[in-house]
Amino acid sequence: MDNEFKLDISLLSRLKLASIIEASTLALLVCVAVPLRHLWGWPTGVRAMGPVHGLAFLFYGWTLLQAAGAGLWQRRQTALLAASAFVPFAGFFASRHIQRRIEALPRESSAR
Repeated sequence: MDNEFKLDISLLSRLKLASIIEASTLALLVCVAVPLRHLWGWPTGVRAMGPVHGLAFLFYGWTLLQAAGAGLWQRRQTALLAASAFVPFAGFFASRHIQRRIEALPRESSAR
Protein backbone atom coordinates (compact mmCIF):
# COMPACT_ATOMS: atom_id res chain seq x y z
CA MET A 1 0.00 0.00 0.00
CA ASP A 2 1.57 3.31 -1.02
CA ASN A 3 1.73 6.33 1.26
CA GLU A 4 -0.70 8.44 -0.81
CA PHE A 5 -3.33 5.70 -0.57
CA LYS A 6 -2.93 5.58 3.24
CA LEU A 7 -3.31 9.35 3.43
CA ASP A 8 -6.49 9.23 1.32
CA ILE A 9 -7.98 6.52 3.56
CA SER A 10 -7.02 8.49 6.67
CA LEU A 11 -8.51 11.73 5.37
CA LEU A 12 -11.74 10.06 4.27
CA SER A 13 -12.04 8.24 7.58
CA ARG A 14 -11.64 11.54 9.41
CA LEU A 15 -14.27 13.08 7.13
CA LYS A 16 -16.66 10.23 7.89
CA LEU A 17 -16.14 10.70 11.63
CA ALA A 18 -16.62 14.47 11.29
CA SER A 19 -19.86 13.88 9.36
CA ILE A 20 -21.24 11.61 12.08
CA ILE A 21 -20.26 14.03 14.86
CA GLU A 22 -21.72 17.01 13.01
CA ALA A 23 -24.97 15.16 12.25
CA SER A 24 -25.30 13.99 15.84
CA THR A 25 -24.78 17.43 17.35
CA LEU A 26 -27.17 19.02 14.85
CA ALA A 27 -29.83 16.41 15.62
CA LEU A 28 -29.42 16.97 19.36
CA LEU A 29 -29.58 20.72 18.92
CA VAL A 30 -32.64 20.74 16.65
CA CYS A 31 -34.58 17.82 18.12
CA VAL A 32 -33.80 18.19 21.83
CA ALA A 33 -32.28 21.54 22.83
CA VAL A 34 -34.42 23.88 20.72
CA PRO A 35 -37.75 22.26 21.69
CA LEU A 36 -36.72 22.37 25.36
CA ARG A 37 -36.01 26.06 24.99
CA HIS A 38 -39.21 26.99 23.17
CA LEU A 39 -41.71 24.63 24.73
CA TRP A 40 -40.53 24.53 28.33
CA GLY A 41 -38.45 27.71 28.63
CA TRP A 42 -35.19 25.88 29.33
CA PRO A 43 -32.43 27.65 27.34
CA THR A 44 -29.53 25.78 28.97
CA GLY A 45 -29.62 23.02 26.35
CA VAL A 46 -29.16 25.49 23.50
CA ARG A 47 -26.41 27.31 25.40
CA ALA A 48 -24.58 24.03 25.85
CA MET A 49 -25.23 22.37 22.47
CA GLY A 50 -24.87 25.49 20.33
CA PRO A 51 -21.09 25.87 20.77
CA VAL A 52 -20.54 22.10 20.65
CA HIS A 53 -22.36 21.92 17.33
CA GLY A 54 -20.51 25.00 16.08
CA LEU A 55 -17.16 23.32 16.69
CA ALA A 56 -18.38 20.10 15.08
CA PHE A 57 -19.59 22.08 12.06
CA LEU A 58 -16.22 23.81 11.70
CA PHE A 59 -14.38 20.49 12.04
CA TYR A 60 -16.56 18.95 9.32
CA GLY A 61 -16.17 21.95 7.01
CA TRP A 62 -12.40 22.02 7.45
CA THR A 63 -12.07 18.29 6.85
CA LEU A 64 -14.30 18.50 3.77
CA LEU A 65 -12.14 21.30 2.37
CA GLN A 66 -9.03 19.20 2.95
CA ALA A 67 -10.58 16.22 1.15
CA ALA A 68 -11.71 18.41 -1.74
CA GLY A 69 -8.28 20.03 -1.93
CA ALA A 70 -6.67 16.59 -2.07
CA GLY A 71 -8.80 15.82 -5.13
CA LEU A 72 -10.86 13.13 -3.43
CA TRP A 73 -14.21 14.66 -4.43
CA GLN A 74 -15.57 16.38 -7.50
CA ARG A 75 -17.18 19.80 -7.09
CA ARG A 76 -20.73 18.49 -7.21
CA GLN A 77 -20.02 15.84 -4.58
CA THR A 78 -18.28 18.39 -2.38
CA ALA A 79 -21.28 20.72 -2.65
CA LEU A 80 -23.69 17.92 -1.71
CA LEU A 81 -21.56 16.92 1.27
CA ALA A 82 -21.40 20.56 2.36
CA ALA A 83 -25.17 20.93 2.02
CA SER A 84 -25.69 17.84 4.18
CA ALA A 85 -24.30 19.82 7.14
CA PHE A 86 -27.36 22.05 7.07
CA VAL A 87 -30.04 19.35 7.03
CA PRO A 88 -30.71 17.37 10.21
CA PHE A 89 -29.83 13.67 9.84
CA ALA A 90 -28.38 14.17 6.32
CA GLY A 91 -24.87 13.81 7.73
CA PHE A 92 -25.60 10.16 8.51
CA PHE A 93 -26.38 9.54 4.84
CA ALA A 94 -23.26 11.49 3.89
CA SER A 95 -21.17 9.21 6.13
CA ARG A 96 -22.49 6.18 4.22
CA HIS A 97 -21.54 7.88 0.96
CA ILE A 98 -18.06 8.56 2.34
CA GLN A 99 -17.75 4.92 3.43
CA ARG A 100 -18.56 3.76 -0.11
CA ARG A 101 -15.81 6.10 -1.37
CA ILE A 102 -13.36 4.56 1.13
CA GLU A 103 -14.29 1.08 -0.09
CA ALA A 104 -13.81 2.14 -3.72
CA LEU A 105 -10.27 3.48 -3.19
CA PRO A 106 -8.46 0.11 -3.48
CA ARG A 107 -10.12 -0.53 -6.84
CA GLU A 108 -9.18 2.96 -8.05
CA SER A 109 -5.56 2.68 -6.92
CA SER A 110 -5.14 -0.75 -8.55
CA ALA A 111 -6.45 0.66 -11.84
CA ARG A 112 -3.71 3.33 -11.90
